[in-house]
Amino acid sequence: MGEHVIKLPDVGEGVAEAELVEWMVDIGANVREDEVLAAVMTDKATVEIPSPVEGKVIWQGGKVGEILSVGSPLIRLEVDGAGNVKPGEAPEAAKDEAPKSESKGPEPKEAKAQPKEEKPKAEPKPAPKPAPKANGVASGALAAVPRKEGEKPLASPAVRKRAAEAGIDLRRVPGTGPAGRISHEDLDAFIASGGEGAVGRGAGYVRNTSVTDVPVIGLRRKIAQQMEAANARIVPITYVDEIDMTALEDLRKELNDTRKEGRPKLTILPFLMRAMVKAISEQPHLNAIFDDEAGVVRQHGGVHIGIAAQTPNGLMVPVVRHAEARDIWECAEEVGRLSDAAKSGKASRDELSGSTITITSLGAIGGIVTTPVINHPEVAIVGVNKMQTLPRWNGSEFVPRKIMNLSSSFDHRVIDGWDAAVFIQRIKALIENPAMIFIES
Repeated sequence: MGEHVIKLPDVGEGVAEAELVEWMVDIGANVREDEVLAAVMTDKATVEIPSPVEGKVIWQGGKVGEILSVGSPLIRLEVDGAGNVKPGEAPEAAKDEAPKSESKGPEPKEAKAQPKEEKPKAEPKPAPKPAPKANGVASGALAAVPRKEGEKPLASPAVRKRAAEAGIDLRRVPGTGPAGRISHEDLDAFIASGGEGAVGRGAGYVRNTSVTDVPVIGLRRKIAQQMEAANARIVPITYVDEIDMTALEDLRKELNDTRKEGRPKLTILPFLMRAMVKAISEQPHLNAIFDDEAGVVRQHGGVHIGIAAQTPNGLMVPVVRHAEARDIWECAEEVGRLSDAAKSGKASRDELSGSTITITSLGAIGGIVTTPVINHPEVAIVGVNKMQTLPRWNGSEFVPRKIMNLSSSFDHRVIDGWDAAVFIQRIKALIENPAMIFIES
């Protein structure tokens, strides 16, 4: 019998490390060739690491939530034959081995583990232990069950007086004396435990003092890091304006009612994407990445629009590449495909990176105003709010119109407020006159 060490392979171009988000096998388990051993995460994409050999798991290289370097030992297997580890070599010694020595790491399988990302074998702290017994009474259980309505607890007048002065309903105080008689010690223990009677005065509500530690790992850690980077490095300016969606909604209904078989149903997003493409052609510096360390704003000719999407695992931003080369139907089709991939955890790393500007939408619950956080290192994000039917004055009377706000943020370090306003006003003009979206300039 020998040992075979499997190292964390290169899971993406330029990636030096990855977060361990799930172990698929436990120590002692027998694994087969190609069986998935673990899942790691980079750039919000989850990658599965399969086993290149058969064997028995005898060592794991980290805990869920830890960051592992590419090339570091991930797992050790006891295998038939000599294996690839020298006899007597300690598992820890493998950490010093060169990344490309010994066996080549298995080819990673991308994205299949995403749905499982939210249930890592985390180590939640155990519930608080009950406080030490006070005079034979477990204080942690003192606020457990109130006595029946009308039941008069047994207690001396002195105990009753103390309870009344403290505002404590004796029906909620456990008694340890004969027939449940409440003693001074019982009352002391109840007060010391923080029983709800000390503040609730018998209202029937029970104080919940539990605290649960939820590890911030996996996708949530990536989201937190992205938000932190945006907040630390970007000086945002948010611009909000109202858009009359009535004409666009009429057009959208007509197109959906007459669409060819196989074409996707149109939402507002494809129209907004096409409007953004036209607006960006006049203000290309808004379709850009700001490399603030190099002091360079990189304007992109291709419009790669990130679509912020809420998934069961958290916020993800799949990217519709080259929106400038897609018509309204192709935009809708790609948004649908990427949205499904993100929600099912099958979106690849490439599909979750490379955006040059982002749309964010909370859909029907989008409120009237938001303050979108720019998807660093981009310089602009366009936020869609909830559409409502509201009265608007047409010069002679109030008429119902379909109104929606756009709440959009810009990196004020490189985008002036004037430019931000011009950009949104151009989008507004296109949306309110949707035929203009389809007219080539």
